[in-house]
Amino acid sequence: MKLTCAACVGILLAAAIPSAPAPKAGVFSKDNLVAWCIVPFDAKNRGPEERAQMLHNLGIRMLAYDWRDKDIPTFDREIDALGKHGIRLQAFWLTSGPNAAEDKKVAVVLDLLKRRGVKTELWYMFVPPRSFADLPRERKIDLVAGTVRYLASEAGKIGCKVGLYNHGGWFGEPDNQIAIIERVKLKNVGLVYNFHHGREQMDRFPEMFPKMLPYLLAVNLNGMRKDAPMIIPIGDGDREIEMLKVIRQSNYRGPVGILGHRPEVDVELSLKQNLEGLRRLLEKMGDRTALRTY
Repeated sequence: MKLTCAACVGILLAAAIPSAPAPKAGVFSKDNLVAWCIVPFDAKNRGPEERAQMLHNLGIRMLAYDWRDKDIPTFDREIDALGKHGIRLQAFWLTSGPNAAEDKKVAVVLDLLKRRGVKTELWYMFVPPRSFADLPRERKIDLVAGTVRYLASEAGKIGCKVGLYNHGGWFGEPDNQIAIIERVKLKNVGLVYNFHHGREQMDRFPEMFPKMLPYLLAVNLNGMRKDAPMIIPIGDGDREIEMLKVIRQSNYRGPVGILGHRPEVDVELSLKQNLEGLRRLLEKMGDRTALRTY
């Protein structure tokens, strides 16, 4: 598939897209943490101002914005509140099927970011059509690459990136995501790796991580234990510390996410539990530089 002029523009713009500043105190420093899954997963149902104030009080300076249809009318208020409290909008959640160009929600998000001049990442999950599972792998790659290419081209025009989000299934396998990225061939496309959606990949993580590293935009942490529920606080598992060591020993310097994702719990409590759990693991790892930021 030949690149259009618009896609070429997207490539050029992508080269100048700013990322979050590299952490001075190591990848697990507090100023490198992103709050994730805190909008629809909050027992207190905070609005934009309350949420931004809560993040400010916790000392978390980045938000990846996970939203539902009911949040669309407050998108502008969210951006205003984050700016008021000095919170960086690190990412914006987005899903679509194979035809993202015709998806009204995709258009709403792209228009918002363009209108407000927000340069961020689109954490993107592909929603497969019913026939997708029966397609051969190469056809799957082509189908997903087509919609990702459209999104990346449009995102590049407004200074944004696209991160393929592992949410399980075929699309959530890093090898498949890397194949899609290499098929798309646009510089503003990478991947986002979530511990909680990679529980079946724990044993493979040391081998997988170096493959993902050249494309990695973000890593979202979680407690990891074979027979545990999907979401448990960092430090309550028995496998995540080894995974953290793999990340720390690499040259990854991108942002690190901590989760809410428990709708029955006040999300402030969820974030505090993850902050405390991560702090304990940093003590065990002897990461004194990062510990000074907590």
